[in-house]
Amino acid sequence: MANLALLKKIVLAFTLVPIILALMFFLPAGTLDYWQAWAYCAVLFIPMIFVIAYFLKYDQALLERRMMYKEKEAKQKSIIKMSYIFFIFGFLLPGFDHRYGWSHIPPEISIAADVFIFLGYMLIFLTFKENSYASRIIQVEKNQKVISTGPYAIVRHPMYVGALAMWVLSPIALGSLIAFILFLPVIAIIILRIFNEEDLLRKQLPGYNEYCQKVRYRLIPFVW
Repeated sequence: MANLALLKKIVLAFTLVPIILALMFFLPAGTLDYWQAWAYCAVLFIPMIFVIAYFLKYDQALLERRMMYKEKEAKQKSIIKMSYIFFIFGFLLPGFDHRYGWSHIPPEISIAADVFIFLGYMLIFLTFKENSYASRIIQVEKNQKVISTGPYAIVRHPMYVGALAMWVLSPIALGSLIAFILFLPVIAIIILRIFNEEDLLRKQLPGYNEYCQKVRYRLIPFVW
């Protein structure tokens, strides 16, 4: 049986987020005739329904952790605040781009971006299945253990790999090259978050230093 308070949080988030994104896409576009935005929302939210249903059944503790929003680390708070700027403008620009025709991204390119966004989300799902401690905020909990199986056997931060695929390709899926350029600094923001997160994990999570020696790459095998 699902926790009632958790259900309320999920229902609220799953109601508000699609509405907010829809307003950010269609109001600047000035029309509902914006197929890229409809396709993007479908790719984003339809799989999310099944993922949430899965964790409601098998791992509600993970969902509780994913519903935490208040960062405890001062550096992480600054990083999150900085990211809001790019996300807000990055999701507003595609609608204006659609209205005024600034970019001309072929439909097949936008569809391909949707495919990779879906694959990125599936990687995040696999990461969550492997690591119930994958909280939204940076923290180390009592009895938390290092996870070195599944995608964690390949790179140290598989969730961020999936997230980068999703966010960086979102403007392309929405048909906007201008917004894509604006989103590129998100890569640097994720890297800053990783450095700060690893510093905390090395200090507070037993066995994490040994794990870093075993799995050398953070995001891209043989690169970094």
